[in-house]
Amino acid sequence: MTTVVVEVLGVNGGIGNTSYAKNSLPQQKAILKTKPITDQAITSLYTSSLNLKTISIADLGCSSGPNTFLTVSNLLKAVDRVRKKLRRDSPDFQIYLNDLPTNDFNSIFRSLPTHQEEFKREMGDGFGQCFFNGVPGSFYGRLFPADTLHFVHSSYSLQWLSQVPKGIEDNKANICMAPGSPPNVRKAFSAQFEIDFLTFLKCRSEELVKGGRMVLTILGRKNEKPSFLIIELLAMALNELVSEGLVAEEKLNSFNVPMYTPSLAEVKSLLEKDGSFTINSLEAFQVHWTGNESDVENISDKNNGGYNVARCMRAVTEPTLVSHFGEGIIEDVFPKYRKMIADYMSREKTEFTNVTVSLVKT
Repeated sequence: MTTVVVEVLGVNGGIGNTSYAKNSLPQQKAILKTKPITDQAITSLYTSSLNLKTISIADLGCSSGPNTFLTVSNLLKAVDRVRKKLRRDSPDFQIYLNDLPTNDFNSIFRSLPTHQEEFKREMGDGFGQCFFNGVPGSFYGRLFPADTLHFVHSSYSLQWLSQVPKGIEDNKANICMAPGSPPNVRKAFSAQFEIDFLTFLKCRSEELVKGGRMVLTILGRKNEKPSFLIIELLAMALNELVSEGLVAEEKLNSFNVPMYTPSLAEVKSLLEKDGSFTINSLEAFQVHWTGNESDVENISDKNNGGYNVARCMRAVTEPTLVSHFGEGIIEDVFPKYRKMIADYMSREKTEFTNVTVSLVKT
């Protein structure tokens, strides 16, 4: 079984119109939908800490593109609104932007001066200093010294596993945990997620100060049924290439995407098993595949809806597909994939399920 580690699946793949930076509307929608939760978490932290002169914030899996500074901007504005109401001096902010070393940190920091000017203009006089730091590395390990962070945020990242689970050689014709996967495959994916998520929680519990906050949004699933349809459609497109003789069957059977979408109940159970955090809120919500609810009316337009969703998925999956199958796979598989997506969107309601949890370090 070929192991494809998560570094290959970094969300900064592709160039031009297929880059993640230009095709991340569902991720943006999720950040905006969870804004009331992140606002409440950061303002509760701030108001409960009278002597907090500097707030250290880490955004884990920050990617590169328009969403990178969206969460940070929302957090800074939330604190600024409250401190003005309380007539306090503004704290300074230590901002840590984390992703894998393959992330385009150069692009992030080239755009930083523009964003800093926007922060100053929007917040006005009296706004504290912001110090930005890039932190390359896997969040399935320690990234910061103990007791140094006040707030941790991560969105659309923790569904990526640290590695392809072991012992899933019989997951033939599937590329993820799917309804047709054997029970041992489902168990292996679930076990790998448990290992990774508990490791993540342990590391963050050591890095956060007591009373620190953490808000996580994870691509999940509505129930216990093992399904992630948009990846299953990609598997169908790849299987068509096998039937046409364009891809070797053995090559497909050795390919699995290191992704697991947990249910809300699974997330709750693992948080309780870890025991380092109090759960403030835990909820699930849906985002349309396009990231735009108004697109629901236009899903019969196959050249529009299917193209946009396939382009988004290409930005995420292209690096790992090329790594395993070679460059030629892209132009063969994505026209088929786009048609399958468009066909499904014309017949069914298509939404991503997201699990969001707000936590306090005990």
